[in-house]
Amino acid sequence: MRCGRTDEEGKGGVRGQPAPPKAAAILVTGSKSFQFCEASEQAEGKEEQHLCGKHVGLFRMDFSPAGSSDLNEAEEAEIETIKQHREELLEDIKKLKEQIAQVFAEIECFQNEERQETDHNAGEQTSKLSQRDKLLSLGRKKFNMDPEKGIQYLIEQQLLSSDLQEIAKFLHKGEGLNKTAIGDFLGGRDPTNIQILQAFVACHQFANLNLVQALRQFLWSFRLPGEAQKIDRMMEAFANWYCKCNPGVFQSTDTCYILSFSIIMLNTSLHNPNVKDKPPFERFVSINRGIDNGADLPEELLKNLFESIKNEPFSIPEDDGNDLTHTFFNPSREGWLLKLGGRVKTWKRRWFILTDNCLYYFEYTTDKEPLGIIPLENLSVRKVDDPKKPNCFELFNPNCKGQKIKACKTDGDGKVVEGKHQSYKISAATPAERDEWIEAIRTSITQDPFYDLVSARKKKIANKN
Repeated sequence: MRCGRTDEEGKGGVRGQPAPPKAAAILVTGSKSFQFCEASEQAEGKEEQHLCGKHVGLFRMDFSPAGSSDLNEAEEAEIETIKQHREELLEDIKKLKEQIAQVFAEIECFQNEERQETDHNAGEQTSKLSQRDKLLSLGRKKFNMDPEKGIQYLIEQQLLSSDLQEIAKFLHKGEGLNKTAIGDFLGGRDPTNIQILQAFVACHQFANLNLVQALRQFLWSFRLPGEAQKIDRMMEAFANWYCKCNPGVFQSTDTCYILSFSIIMLNTSLHNPNVKDKPPFERFVSINRGIDNGADLPEELLKNLFESIKNEPFSIPEDDGNDLTHTFFNPSREGWLLKLGGRVKTWKRRWFILTDNCLYYFEYTTDKEPLGIIPLENLSVRKVDDPKKPNCFELFNPNCKGQKIKACKTDGDGKVVEGKHQSYKISAATPAERDEWIEAIRTSITQDPFYDLVSARKKKIANKN
């Protein structure tokens, strides 16, 4: 047997073995792999890297078959071309992987920035809310000290709209607001205040409520001021709105106005411990005769109102616990005077405030708590002469001479004790000031705005008829 190779063997390889892989077949394989890696740009990251890596491994194979010396020049050139394409393709795949990694890095960076921005915005929003709450709290304090300035501040800080309806809703909600200050503001005579008052009253739901129920709701939302004109405006607005919510209950708003005052005075008479003579139902009926355009109101209606007040007095809103600051918002008069001591007869300079039929005196104008309180009920005032002090006047009880006046003061330990005075002698700086104080105290003692307002409205009804 011959041990050499035939021409066919030289051309096709060893007999019985497959021929070496053709360059064309390798080229097709490389082409398909390149197309796959191009398509993989749109695939998921891990799968893409895995598949591309797989095909990179394919192209790292040695394309030079065993017995490459048997290839002719054309086949060797074709293999070199394939090798070159392989290197180019590997370079393209490397660049593609780098681009994919860069894209994922950019995505992660964007997500981090987005998270940081979200955290920053949340912190900034919290900071803004905190700042807004501080400004709102300051605005409420300003309102409690000076309602007009407080409202103006809240509007300037864009915490409150200048729309009158919105201001009324803010006052009706009343969060953090002194109810005496609310009443003082709503009672103002400025046209803007009156419009806000009307909008404020309209915030109340009076439909299908009897008059006492409506008054309970209304009088809880603020404190009635002491000035008669302010009370008149506020009760007029109440009567108009109540009649609008409950048409047909009364023939006119005047009826509602008068009866409302009668109920308020009845509440005081029935539940004030200083009033000894408690009015019976018959007296309540008597004072309200003919107020419904000359006609009497149904006795059953009056009975229900009377019993409601008798069984449950009006709840008067309290402001700031024991802080008496709200008492002195709208004093009838205030100023420095000299007061003669009770047991020790020395003159001491005190700051006096006259309000709500009481005379308060303080050591300093900035004090919140008075040193003493002198209720003016049952007292009189007169001008007196004193050899040591000019311009004096005296507070005394004409019906109980020689007895101590019911008053209270704070002792050295801060305890509230009963006053020691049978009369109070006070000195003003000038005769004119003395006379002004005497007149103001007399007016406070004799004036009852409720009775005056009811009397005036009854005269109005009588003139109509």
